[in-house]
Amino acid sequence: MPHIVLCDDHPVFVDALGVVLGRRGFTVDAVVTRVAQIAPTVARHRPEVCLIDRNFGAEDGLAQIGPILAASPRTRVLMLTADRNEATASRALAAGASGYLCKTAGIDAVVGAIRGVLAGTTAVRLTPRPAPPLSPQDADAHRLAGYLTNRERECLALLVDGLSSDAIAERLGVSITTVRTHVQAVLTKLGVHSRLEAASFAVRHSLLGRAG
Repeated sequence: MPHIVLCDDHPVFVDALGVVLGRRGFTVDAVVTRVAQIAPTVARHRPEVCLIDRNFGAEDGLAQIGPILAASPRTRVLMLTADRNEATASRALAAGASGYLCKTAGIDAVVGAIRGVLAGTTAVRLTPRPAPPLSPQDADAHRLAGYLTNRERECLALLVDGLSSDAIAERLGVSITTVRTHVQAVLTKLGVHSRLEAASFAVRHSLLGRAG
């Protein structure tokens, strides 16, 4: 059973995590809630993996990666944190961490990341930030775009790219008549009156870059 040391300044969270990991086949040798205790605890237990939070009050867990590795070179450091910044993840890996994982990823992701770093791979998982809410105008535009078929959406994308009907027909492998039918359907469903207006409408409301 792989041995682990958990380092986090939230006792309730880290105690609960220790229980869950114990049930998943890991041995939690120690739980550390103070920065000053991290390196000495790792030196004492020499675990296969050390999970460490980014933030310990006013202190930065990134600064502990070097001391952890100095105390136990065989230990793989996995940063488990609420900070999902890509630059922070890069700094952690540059400092010697074997992985960087957001707490919101869930216990299955944590277990998978631990097993990954034990196997010698680098485990990075940043939970994507939720998209900002749509404005009423954008929401209405996306509602209209939801009526487009896949082929009509392809035509709209090619209109945005500035392609002519002939070029669209060649790109899609259909006849000019079919293209005109699709384009007219796009105009009708979006409530616009020209190809240029359809392209502008799509760009303005990000219809092709965000699911409706």
